[in-house]
Parts: sequence; structure tokens; C-alpha cells
Amino acid sequence: MTIPADDLLSALLEASPLPTVQAPRNARGLYGLVDHNGDLRYIGSTRSTDQSFYERIHQRHRTGSEGMSHYFSQMYNVGRMWRDRKDPMTKADGDLAKALRNEFVLDHCRAVWLPLPETVDIAQLEAEVIQRAPDHVKAWNRRGMKAYDEPVDKVDSTLCRLGWGAREFAAIERQRLRFLAAMAGTVTVPVLKPVSISPARVASFPKGPFRFFALDVETANNDRGSICQIGVACVRPDNSIETWTTFVDPKVDHWVFTYLHGTSVRTVRGAPAFAEVLHILEDSLAGGTVYQHSGFDRSAIAAACGNSGLPVPQWNWRDSVHVARAAWPELRGNGGHGLASLKQHLGLVFEHHHAGEDARAAAEVVLRAEGMQVGPMQVPAPIRRNRPVDDEDFAVIEDEVDVIAVGSKPAATPIPSGPIPQSVVPRRIGTTEITQGNIDNNHIYLRSFFDRFPADAVGGSNRSSTALREVSVDWGGSEVVTTDLDGAKRFFRKRGWIREFFALHRVTAGDVVAVEEVGPYQYRLTVVRLT
Repeated sequence: MTIPADDLLSALLEASPLPTVQAPRNARGLYGLVDHNGDLRYIGSTRSTDQSFYERIHQRHRTGSEGMSHYFSQMYNVGRMWRDRKDPMTKADGDLAKALRNEFVLDHCRAVWLPLPETVDIAQLEAEVIQRAPDHVKAWNRRGMKAYDEPVDKVDSTLCRLGWGAREFAAIERQRLRFLAAMAGTVTVPVLKPVSISPARVASFPKGPFRFFALDVETANNDRGSICQIGVACVRPDNSIETWTTFVDPKVDHWVFTYLHGTSVRTVRGAPAFAEVLHILEDSLAGGTVYQHSGFDRSAIAAACGNSGLPVPQWNWRDSVHVARAAWPELRGNGGHGLASLKQHLGLVFEHHHAGEDARAAAEVVLRAEGMQVGPMQVPAPIRRNRPVDDEDFAVIEDEVDVIAVGSKPAATPIPSGPIPQSVVPRRIGTTEITQGNIDNNHIYLRSFFDRFPADAVGGSNRSSTALREVSVDWGGSEVVTTDLDGAKRFFRKRGWIREFFALHRVTAGDVVAVEEVGPYQYRLTVVRLT
């Protein structure tokens, strides 16, 4: 049987990239690897008769050892995903970095495949196709391309899904530093000495109680650990916001973002070091919910801890971008959910790229999404300015506290005790096809529309990390279920009722379930019968 190599190349180039986990387990042939930018970069084949597409792509290229012919592992062995497999001293940290890399590839990389009959010479066809392929399509072949820079935002996205804690963040930050040291030609990571702590140079943190916090940082340059300003918005039970801000001396010579936020080496002269500020914040934020607007701020705190030789604080991070996406879906593709867009859409008043102002804006976004209406701006309390004790010429405000009043929180919408009235007009947020695995394990995947649920109803991967709020689910039974959502697995955390739901509606594999929103934090499940 003769198959023209040109036809095979065309088929590979025109194939739709799919996640590596979907690679066939019982077929062989030619395949291509697609990078995190969506570009086909490698052409290979399953030469061995006992190796399927799944084994070669998902289990070897994705999870194999870097430094060998496992190209996803090789091309993304960088930054927080880096490890030296031959270094037993860093094995624990390296294993976590490799686990992160495996999950990153699963989330952001893809593959294409072309099954071939067992009777053809797969190895010969591979050689002919590679010979005809454009250079950019085979850029990874024979290591013809250097590893990528770490795709920071996409790695942050994967970390958000994984829900890792302080121990894991500290480990991968150490790996990032080891990677930088290795690239610089040094053998080991320089020993980091924590700076001495002089709390007198840092303004005292506001006294609680607080409902939640929002935190924002500004950095001097592209190193996320080069924090030069930190702002924290503290939201009290009456929903007033008290903002705490301090400059930080990142102790760097290279400044890139002064044009953006106005902070320079002169501004931070005499300001406290990061370790001094963290000493104040660590206990103040412990046990509370800390919002960031995107994943940048959490990763910056972790990077700064790594630079200072400090453990990463175990704060309960949330993302106000997710809150905004759930509250204002109309902004998707129409300005987005960044603070600049939300400022215009919601009429927020703040100075962008000032850590305290941005933190307050993120807190207001959360309050607005909860149904709050920000009240008229009241006259703020007098600004408290603390001059650094070490530099009499330092003329810029180092620490400031201002109080801004917002409206009162309305009574929470009660969770219904019985089925939601049929008179309510629902809004469908998505549909999901039921698999036999769903039926066997009593769960319903919500992956394709998971971001349409309220962010504060999404928790971690276990019961110790449940969300702040729950949603109610009317599934057709006698009682409505209240549950939060598992952010790692992307389904309803409580699952005891799902077996009854499947039985009540006689659900079989292939049936489609629709999820409808009928009110704030209230949902209804219905089975869509395909005719």
C-alpha cells in the first residue's frame, strides 16, 4: 500500500489540535506536537509496534524525562517547571516542578495524529514527511530550537487550577532560582540571607475584624520578586474599606516600570525591605480571604519570598477577575475584565498602577459583584504619613492609610428549601454530555462553562478548602441541594444526590444535561432529550 508523503503532511497540517490525553490508545501512525501558542513544532511517529499514540504523546513527550527525546518535557523545562533530574539534593522540589510541567502541558499544549495501517512502513513515511515539512513545523526535531521562556501567565493559570499551597509554591520558586543560576553558569543557587527586620519603619496595619482583603503589588522590573509597592484594601463587616499602602525597597539597580507607576530608586530610598513588610502582613492576613486581580500578585509575593529566603505565607488567595467574569459576562470580548475595563464599566474612581488604589478597586469589584452599590464618597480620614527614619531627604509618602466608606450590604438572598418555582425564567449557562464514567462515579462535569459560576462559590480540591459561599441546585427531587464547587475537578462538590438525579431522569451515557441559572447562586438541572 502506497500513501503519498505530501498527502500525509497536508493531513497533519490540517488536523485540529486536541489535548494530549485524547490521543488514541489503540492506534499508531504519524503525529505532531503543538506548543502553547498553537503552533505545530514537531513531527514524529509511533515506530514501535507496542506503542500507541497515547503512550508516545501523553505518557512520553508530556511526562518523560527532560534531556531525552521527550519534547514537551524538554521544551518546557524552564522557570518554575525546571528540574535537574540528575541532582538528588533537589529531587523533592524538582519532582513538584515536573508535576507542574506535566499539568501545564495538559492545559495549554496540544497534539495532532494520523492513524496508519499496520502494513505500512511508518518509519519510512515519517522520514519522507519530515523532509517535506516547512522548517517551522519541525523546529523541535533534533532539538533544533531552544527551550521557551517560561509562559508565566499560563503557568499561573495552571497553578490556579491545581490549588497548590504555600509548600508547593515555595518549592517551585526555589526551582526558578536554580534555573536562573544554571542559566547564568553557576552550579548552585546563591545562599539567600533574610534581611534584619525593623518593624518601626513600616506603618502599623489596621485593626480588624475584616470580611476580606484585596492585595496589589507594583514591581520595579520583569522579575516578579522586585516588589516596590504593596497595597492592601481591608473590607470591614459594614463594607467600609480601609487601605494600607507602603513602598518597598526591592534592592535592584534595574528599573523598567517607573514610567507606568512613577516609583523609582529615589522613591524607595529608605523604604523598608520586603522582609520587613511581610513581617507585618503575614499575621494580619492569616486566616482571611485575600483577593488579587489576576494571578500576578500571588506569584510576585512568592517570588519576593524566594529572593529574600523566606517561606511563602499561607494566605487564602482568591481572584477578583473570576468574580468579575461571573458578574459581568458581557465584558468578555468587549473590553475584558481587567481593572482598566472595569473602571469604565462600573464607574470606579481610582488611580491605576498605584498598589493601594488598585487594591481598593479590586475590593470594590468584589463588593459590586456581591450586589453592593458603592455609596457616595465620604471625606476620607486624614492621611497618616510616616517618614523613613533613615533618610531625612526622602520626600515621598512611604506609608499611608485612608478610609473610604461604601454602602451597606443588603440581606443575603435566602437559599430556597424546596424546588425553585417553575414560573422563574431560567438563563442557560451551559450543557454537558453525560459519560458512563459520570454515571459510575456520581458526578457531572461542568468544565466547558465552569467560569460562569460565581468565583466565591468555587473551592479547592478537598473539603478542607471549601468556598466562601454555596450554590443551591434544584435537580427535580424533593429537596434542593446546597453545595460549593470543586475548582480542581470542576464539578459540584457534594455528589450524593447525583445518583438519584440520574435514576429519577433515567439518564444514560450520551444524554445531555443543561444547567440553568434561575437567580443569584441558584441553579436548576434538566435533561435535554435529543430527538
